[in-house]
Amino acid sequence: QVQLVESGGGLVQPGGSLRLSCAASGRSFSINVMGWYRQAPGRERELVASITSGGNTNYADSVKGRFTISRDNAKNTVYLQMNSLNPEDTAVYYCHAEVFRYDSQGRHDYWGQGTQVTVSS
Repeated sequence: QVQLVESGGGLVQPGGSLRLSCAASGRSFSINVMGWYRQAPGRERELVASITSGGNTNYADSVKGRFTISRDNAKNTVYLQMNSLNPEDTAVYYCHAEVFRYDSQGRHDYWGQGTQVTVSS
C-alpha cells in the first residue's frame, strides 16, 4: 500500500498565498505522475496541476500563472505553491499519485485525504 499525506491548507485572504505539500510513503513503489485536484461544493473534482517524474507539468487554465507545482523525487513529495488566491479557489484539495507497485507489478491510483483551502476576507 501507498499512503499520501497532505498538509498546508487553511484560510487565507484574497490575494494571499498558500503552499500545499503531499508526501507519499510505503514499500516497493515508484511514482510516475503526481498531482493536485480540487472539489468545490456542488461541483465535480477537477485537475488543478500535475507533474511527471521527469518534471513535465500541466495546469488548469484557471490557475496558470498563479499556481506552481513542483516535486522532490527523492522525498516522494509534491508541492503546490498557490499565489494570488481568489474566492473561486476555495475547495478541498486532493493529492493524487499514479504509482507502479513492484509487488503487484501493476499501476495504481492513490489519493490523499484532502485539505481544505478557503479564500475569504
